[in-house]
Amino acid sequence: MKEGDYLLCYLTGISCFIAILEVISKPFFDKKKDIWEDEFFPCRLNVKTVVELTPDTSVPVYDLKDRLSFFKDFESKTAWTGRFRGSPSKWNPIDAKAVVDAIFEAKQNPIVRVIDLRKYARRPRALRAKIGFVTIPDLEVEQETDFSSNEMALSKKEPKEHTEIQFTLLKLGSDMGFDLWVARNDRNKDFKGKRFQELPRLKTSLPLQFDEATNRTIELIDVLWLKGNAIIAAFEIESTTSIYSGLLRMSDLITMQPNLNIPLYLVAPDERRNKVITEVNRPTFSRLDPPLAEICRFISFSKLREEVEKVKPVIKFIKPEYIEELSESCEIEDVE
Repeated sequence: MKEGDYLLCYLTGISCFIAILEVISKPFFDKKKDIWEDEFFPCRLNVKTVVELTPDTSVPVYDLKDRLSFFKDFESKTAWTGRFRGSPSKWNPIDAKAVVDAIFEAKQNPIVRVIDLRKYARRPRALRAKIGFVTIPDLEVEQETDFSSNEMALSKKEPKEHTEIQFTLLKLGSDMGFDLWVARNDRNKDFKGKRFQELPRLKTSLPLQFDEATNRTIELIDVLWLKGNAIIAAFEIESTTSIYSGLLRMSDLITMQPNLNIPLYLVAPDERRNKVITEVNRPTFSRLDPPLAEICRFISFSKLREEVEKVKPVIKFIKPEYIEELSESCEIEDVE
């Protein structure tokens, strides 16, 4: 960032833009905790306020959905939330202008809205990790509330598919003799009357000895296969949420525990294959050490269903390497 750049301020929870700041200094490093009590943000900038709204007059991001490109670029209606979870990044000028104009307009012609005070007051707790203090987003995602009835009807299929594939992976792991973990928010789910909690070998706690931030990240992964204290495989299913949500969890895990050797799999519908592989190879994930594409593999829904049906008669003899064989690499080959 440089002097003169604008920073767009966004309120999570109530999903609104509330201010514009202007950078008035070069970046600098400062270890003082004069602002935050429980978190440490040493990379700083001096700024001045250009425009400031109040929470009840701030601009809902949903009001701008027809003017912001990322609502059109992503398949899922909640995928845009990933744009606000990473480090600050340079925006498309058209998107940035749309938000800036909307904030100035809201300042001159304020519209007072009722806000959910519980969501407004909620603040993610900072957790200690090897790399410092971090926050771990919950599985709850911000939901669009004003979609048309047709859009809502089309989305009803997705949760069923997600639950089906989650159950398939859990049962496959159990039949192969592994202990299981399902994302803590999904423990009460069922598929065709079969409750996740009734599956043999499903653990109620993770036998891991990592820092709290790493444990919280691992707890949110859709499915884990375990053997003793070791994670044999980790699966993120990408049908109901944005591709970003699973990738960010995988990325967080690698960043916090770079020496953790866990086979990671992204499981998604066949039609999302190219999208998944493209996202895995984004510069943000390619700069990890090792790059996410090197350690994260793709499994399509159809391939998983087909292979599970084939191995039913011999499933108890299947080795862990089997899952790698039915998956494919996410790495993109160099083209001369």
